[in-house]
Amino acid sequence: MLNVVAIMGRLVADPQLRQTTTGRSVATFRIACDRNRKGPDGQSQADFIDIVAWERTAEFICRYFTKGSLIAVDGRIQTRNYQDKNGNNRTAFEIVANNVNFAGPRNQNANPNQGAPARSYTPAQEYAPAPAQEYTPRPIEQQAPAASYSAGSNDDFALIEDEGDLPF
Repeated sequence: MLNVVAIMGRLVADPQLRQTTTGRSVATFRIACDRNRKGPDGQSQADFIDIVAWERTAEFICRYFTKGSLIAVDGRIQTRNYQDKNGNNRTAFEIVANNVNFAGPRNQNANPNQGAPARSYTPAQEYAPAPAQEYTPRPIEQQAPAASYSAGSNDDFALIEDEGDLPF
């Protein structure tokens, strides 16, 4: 069987993070996803989809996404049955998120106290290389002797001081 969903939309409200009785993090939120056609009155139509995320994905969503954020989600469809306050049987249809991604510019009006920085954020900024520094070679008498590396047992690397130690 195949149960795969990919969807993109805007959060209708801030995501809610809760803890289960066993201590697992779970986030629930709803996104509005535009349909590709307009209604009979000429207005755009949207579907409102409930999404559930667990553990680190849940914490990531609650930290970086707020109401109005554009989000891309891939996951699976899940249904569950429950009874409402009046004792009526109901069925809930939701997407369980496996992966989430930023799908647009960050919400510039986000509240910094809610974990979403108000500045523009690009994940690559965390891993940007350090600025280039000018290289000044050491005098030859201060340089370390030439060495090479060879794979040893258990894929560990052993230092080989000179070519006479090579196994081939």
